[in-house]
Amino acid sequence: MQPILELNHISKKFPGVQALDDVHFDILPGEVHAIVGENGAGKSTLIKIISGVYTADEGMMHLEGQGEVQFNSPREAQQAGIATIYQELSLYRDLSVAENIFTGHLPRRRFGAVDWPMMRQQAREILHSLEIYDLDVNRKVGMLSVGNQQRVEIAKALSRNARILIMDEPTAALTESDVEQLFKIVRLLQERNVAIIYISHRLQEIFTLANRVTVLRDGQYIGTKQVAETTEGELISMMVGRTVDNLFPKLETEIGAPVLAVRNLWRKPFTLGVDLTVHAGEIVGLAGLIGSGRSELAQVIFGISPAKSGQVLIDGKRVKINHPGDAMRLGIAYVPEERGSQGLIRQMTVQENLTLAVLRSLTQGPFVDRNAEKTLAQQMIEQLRIRAYSREQIVNKLSGGNQQKVVVGKWLASRPRILIMDEPTRGIDVGAKAEIHRLMSELAMQGMAVLMISSEMPEILGMSDRIVVMREGKVAAEFSRAEATQEKVATAMMSEQNGSGDATVIPSQDPTPVSGGMSQQ
Repeated sequence: MQPILELNHISKKFPGVQALDDVHFDILPGEVHAIVGENGAGKSTLIKIISGVYTADEGMMHLEGQGEVQFNSPREAQQAGIATIYQELSLYRDLSVAENIFTGHLPRRRFGAVDWPMMRQQAREILHSLEIYDLDVNRKVGMLSVGNQQRVEIAKALSRNARILIMDEPTAALTESDVEQLFKIVRLLQERNVAIIYISHRLQEIFTLANRVTVLRDGQYIGTKQVAETTEGELISMMVGRTVDNLFPKLETEIGAPVLAVRNLWRKPFTLGVDLTVHAGEIVGLAGLIGSGRSELAQVIFGISPAKSGQVLIDGKRVKINHPGDAMRLGIAYVPEERGSQGLIRQMTVQENLTLAVLRSLTQGPFVDRNAEKTLAQQMIEQLRIRAYSREQIVNKLSGGNQQKVVVGKWLASRPRILIMDEPTRGIDVGAKAEIHRLMSELAMQGMAVLMISSEMPEILGMSDRIVVMREGKVAAEFSRAEATQEKVATAMMSEQNGSGDATVIPSQDPTPVSGGMSQQ
C-alpha cells in the first residue's frame, strides 16, 4: 500500500540544539502509527513540521496526490487534509459545540449570512458518525468535560475532511471511561481510512492501538517496528539507548518515627475524617480513583484549602496550617499535579524557578544575592541531573521530565522534611520516570517523609513502603508493601467492601471542632 504521507531526511535546528537530524517517517491510510521517545527526542518538532507550525531546514515531505509539499502555516496543512489535536485543546470555551466544530468555515446562505440550522445539523451528523449521541451541539464548550472537549476537536477535524489526524498525548487528562471512548473513535476512523499519528508516553496504549511504532532519540531516527513484532522492553531500550531494568528503584530504608500525622481531618466535600501517618524514611503511596479526594487531601495538608476541623501533627505536636506559608515553615513541600500552571512560572528561567521558594533567604536587605542564587541553582541542576543549556534557559523550553525536576528542585532547595508529590511522573518519559523514582528513593534514604499520590498502579506498588487507598473522601484501606497486590488495591479503590482481609480499614469519625490545632474557616 502507498503511504499517504512520507517524510525523508528531515532536519530542523534551533539556536543551540539540533532538534531533528535526518529523520524518516511514513504513514499508511487507515493506520495508527505511534511516535515514541523520551522528552526532548524530537516528537513535537516532527509533528509541528507535518502540521505546518515549523518548516524543515532539510529534507522532503510527500503527500499522496500532491507530490512534494512544504507547509508554511497550519492553515496550509489543514487545507491539505492534516489536522492536529494537541494536549492543550484549541477550542473557544464561550462558543457552542457546533460553532467550535465549524470555526473558520461556517456554512453560509446566499449573500454570506451564516446558516445556523445547517451548521447545527451538520455538527450532529459528524458527531453521530463517531457514534456520539449524547453531546448537545448548542452547549458551550467550556461547560464540557475534557473528554467531551476532545471529541469536539476530533469532530472539528472531520468537518474539514481530514485524511491525517495527529493526536499528541490524547489520554493525558482523560478518565478511564473517556480513554475507552477515545479508542473506540480511533478504530472508527481507521475503518474510514483516516491515518492517525499517535504520540503517547503510555506504552500500553501503543500496544493496544497502534499498527506500527517509530522511535526517536535525541532528534534522530532509531527505527520503526511492527507493534505485533516488538516488546515494551525493546521499545524502552530503543528510546533511552539502554535497558531500564529497574524502573522502580525502591531502596530498602529504615523507617523512623512519625513525622507527619493527620487525625480526623475534615474539609468537605473531599476530605471526610481522614487519618494518615507518614514516617521518616517512608514513602506512603496514596491511591484512589479520580474524585476520591487524594489531591484535595494534599491541598488541605499544605494549607491551600485549610481544614475545617481535625488535627495536623508534626513530630507528634499539633500545628496550625492556615496557608502554604505555614506549611513551608513547618518543613512541608508540595509538588502539585499540574506542574505547568501550579508548579512553575513558565516564562522565567530555570534558575529563577529553582530559587523561587527560598528567595527570601537569598536576599541581603532589598537585594537578591545573585552569586548565592547561581550557586544554589547550579547545585540543584547537578543533583537532579536537569538537562538545560544553562541556568538562564526559559523553563518552558525544557522537556516535560526536566520541568518536573525543576519543580522538585525548587522545593528541595527549601530543605523540607516532608515531601508531598502529586502525580510525580505524569506525562514524562520512561527514562525521566526512572530518575524521579531514584530521587524519591534517595530522599527517603536520607530520612525524608514522602507522600506520593499516583494514578499509575505500577508506580504505587513499585515505590511505596505502605499504600493508603482513598474512596469518596475517606480512607478505605491500608496495605503494607508486602501484602499489597494490584487486585487488592484496585478492589479497595472501587468496592464498597474492604480491599482484602489483610488490609487495615480506618473508619472516619464525626467531625469535631478545631481547638488549638487547625483554625476554623
